[in-house]
Amino acid sequence: MNVTASGASTDIMAVANSPVLWVAVAGIFVVIVVQSAIYMTAVRKVAPVADMSPEDMKVSFRSGAVSAIGPSLAVCLVAIALLALFGTPAVLARIGLIGSAAYDVSAASIAADSMGAKLGTDTYTQNVFVVAFFAMSIGGVMWMLSALVLTPLLKRGDAKIRTVNPALMAVVPSAALIGAFASLGFQELTKSSYHIVAFAASAVAMGICLFVARTFGKGWLREWGLGISILVALTVTYLVTS
Repeated sequence: MNVTASGASTDIMAVANSPVLWVAVAGIFVVIVVQSAIYMTAVRKVAPVADMSPEDMKVSFRSGAVSAIGPSLAVCLVAIALLALFGTPAVLARIGLIGSAAYDVSAASIAADSMGAKLGTDTYTQNVFVVAFFAMSIGGVMWMLSALVLTPLLKRGDAKIRTVNPALMAVVPSAALIGAFASLGFQELTKSSYHIVAFAASAVAMGICLFVARTFGKGWLREWGLGISILVALTVTYLVTS
């Protein structure tokens, strides 16, 4: 009997690194590249309507790229730690793409528990991996479906509000972003005193970056502010904990 393919084997990598999953991951990243190209093309088309010059577009693209470095590093570190549990294709498709390690690990743990198994132990078999990977993926599928259904509805609501009060829609997106980031940040404060230190250090660093950028006309600090604040928070927290 071929134990490796039986599903009862604990050789997870024999399944986790299968060619089928690699092909699926490649397809996902092709879609990401195509989507990015579509978005960039759409921005160039509507930029004149929004009074954005080519230089403004370059700055916005560059700011987005720089701002993504810090969060991406955190996701990469988590992804590397989870390679032994889920294999490279699954990590690339889930942790590396969605970026929600907390959800994926929780979903996989709950799925494994439902089968009387634990991740990373002798009870973590190929069958458990398949169920856990399905549980991880179903959350992403539901998010994509909800975005597909709700986006047209929200777009119509946006157009309706703009006809009633155009100034309101200039405030709502900013308020939503501030609320979302504030909620995520304040959730971390309850975990430990080190989280408070990291939060305070990053907030001070970002405040200084914005102040210097506005006072001395250093526009590049607005682009690099997020990355700088993350590095400052990591450095200060390391010094405090060591």
